[in-house]
Amino acid sequence: AQVRTQVVQATIRGYDSALEAALSPNDIPPAVYDTLIATVNANLPRLHRYFRIRKRIMGLDELRIYDLYAPLVPEADVAVPYAEAERLVRAAFLPLGADYAEAINQAFTSRWIDVYENAGKRSGAYSDGAYTTAPFMLLNFQDRLNDAFTLAHELGHAMHSYFTRKTQPYVYGDYTIFVAEVASTLNEALLTDYLLKTRDDPKLRRYLIVEQLEDIRATLIRQTMFAEFELEIHRRTEAGEPLTTDMLSAIYRDLVARYHGEEVTLDDAIALEWARIPHFYYNFYVYQYATGLAAALALHKRIVAEGQPAIDRYLRFLSSGSSKPSIELLREAGVDMMTPEPIQAAMDQFDTLLDELEALAD
Repeated sequence: AQVRTQVVQATIRGYDSALEAALSPNDIPPAVYDTLIATVNANLPRLHRYFRIRKRIMGLDELRIYDLYAPLVPEADVAVPYAEAERLVRAAFLPLGADYAEAINQAFTSRWIDVYENAGKRSGAYSDGAYTTAPFMLLNFQDRLNDAFTLAHELGHAMHSYFTRKTQPYVYGDYTIFVAEVASTLNEALLTDYLLKTRDDPKLRRYLIVEQLEDIRATLIRQTMFAEFELEIHRRTEAGEPLTTDMLSAIYRDLVARYHGEEVTLDDAIALEWARIPHFYYNFYVYQYATGLAAALALHKRIVAEGQPAIDRYLRFLSSGSSKPSIELLREAGVDMMTPEPIQAAMDQFDTLLDELEALAD
């Protein structure tokens, strides 16, 4: 019913497809969606290589789908109290310059952050606020390394909101979902860089490498698989085919089999996984996780390679809100999501990380 509704509404409004209708409000051309799927599919052999390495490290004769949820290496035994996490992120973000550092300082000194768990407090972490307020952050900090990365992530959202609201009028004082994860993911990349450069613990290095690999696998590749499933079921409906449970399950299982290759043994129940993923009711939402990660990794690479010119472009991006279409804002920052290059660069980074993981495993 959800898919049929979206197809009917797109037809009534004169769009060529439900995909075009869903992407139109944010001025995202459907070619961006198609390019993402095509580029990830062209790189699936790299994912299959990762599964071969994972199977060897885990000492398994057979890698099953649920084994992908088991940690490949133990979480690095690094206690990170909140004061240390603050020191780490301040140091990691120094490459972004004085204005960014001053905004980070405000976050820590002006009570923007609710740090610890409390009775009745919502779980997880998020950044929120209004146009006339600070971008307040909620955490549930537990002195783990992962909590330091959560802090870096939420500070990315907060800085995007802060610079946008500081610069733009109310009508442009927010940003689209298409770019919402760029600043947060870039901050995580900066923290990873800093830890790799300043810590010589081999266990920590292995953990950080695996975390980067898993982030690309789960956020770029897996979400693209979801996006391909969503596109196919809409196309079937647009062609007049009824969506039955058997059809949905068959489409989904074929995708899982193609993405995971012969290295992963599938159970019959995986065909029903589509039924428990609420994002399939969000109308072509999930692809933005993948494009957001690719854009963030590309911008991070430019900042590392180019220095100040790339930093200046990035800060202008953070200050632009929704004053221009998201595609155009990213292009001005140095990343063209209309081309396959950002997706391909992320997959190239995945391959480089695989080389290091394999060397460490040996």
